[in-house]
Amino acid sequence: MTIHVEWEPGDPGTPPHRHSGPAFGYVIKGAVRFELEGEPERVIEAGGTFWEPGGDAIHYQDGNALDDARTEFVVTMMCAPGKPMLELVDDEELKQRAHLRAPRPAA
Repeated sequence: MTIHVEWEPGDPGTPPHRHSGPAFGYVIKGAVRFELEGEPERVIEAGGTFWEPGGDAIHYQDGNALDDARTEFVVTMMCAPGKPMLELVDDEELKQRAHLRAPRPAA
């Protein structure tokens, strides 16, 4: 499945989730705040790409890193047979896996 995603300024994006298969993306406009389990948060600007392995890894952030402009990206996701394309992660699982999340930037 390939989708075009548009986030308004400051939109936090999809809550923590995972995909059953790998996902590959390209930022068309703006900047995406991107964070996968075990990796530090980073900002991917227009023209940049991202990927995630899918499976068990939690995707913490995919929102708009800009407060004053829209962000757009295209993402191609591959789904494992018989599994949902996207599964939200509940608060209990986030607590149980907190030790796997990379350190957060100082506020």
